[in-house]
Amino acid sequence: MEEHNNLIASEKVLTKLNEKYRKLSVEDRVREIYNDFDEQEIMLTSSFATTSAYLLHLFAECRPSQLIYFIDTGYHFKETLLYKDYLTAVYGLNVEDVKAEVWKHEFTTSDQTWKTDPDLCCSVNKVEPLSALQDKYKVWVSGLMEWQSDHRATLDIFEERNGILKFYPLLDVTAEEREAYIKEHLLPFHPLQAKGYFSVGCEHCTVPGKGRQGRWNNNPKTECGLHL
Repeated sequence: MEEHNNLIASEKVLTKLNEKYRKLSVEDRVREIYNDFDEQEIMLTSSFATTSAYLLHLFAECRPSQLIYFIDTGYHFKETLLYKDYLTAVYGLNVEDVKAEVWKHEFTTSDQTWKTDPDLCCSVNKVEPLSALQDKYKVWVSGLMEWQSDHRATLDIFEERNGILKFYPLLDVTAEEREAYIKEHLLPFHPLQAKGYFSVGCEHCTVPGKGRQGRWNNNPKTECGLHL
């Protein structure tokens, strides 16, 4: 009975949060999260990919001290790492790298796991390193937008996933609104976007393509598993 009551309470909290935050602008959502939660309870992650500057700029303006986790898979494009360094310097971001255990990463390299089992490679180099941190936080902020994939179109601004509250402040931002924000604030684009990469992940598994079509070399896989 207690577990059932906790579930009901959780659903009520989610409903109230979603009703409240749906009415807010993106900027107000980012400001308001610090009224509802302490900074130390919030986990913010970024891939420093093609859509990252928008969310990072919002947090840099509102709470520059916020810790940002970058999952260093060991397989990023050099352009992504340069972009990360540039945005960190320009916006004064507080960034910490997160990596897989050395022996596990070395296995995926020698095995070339991304070719035979991309889900396992993502699990080892992305999902597991971040999962180890989740118990420290109540809220996980991510810059997902519903137009990016069929899965993301099913999400809500707040969701409970695997014991943590997921917060997507940009979820209902359209592609056009995102582009307008980038132009208005003169945000720098990821250098690979000019070469036709509209979504950038690991070098082994990303080719040019619109939307997320270039991820995992155009195979049916569309998510790394972090947000499933």
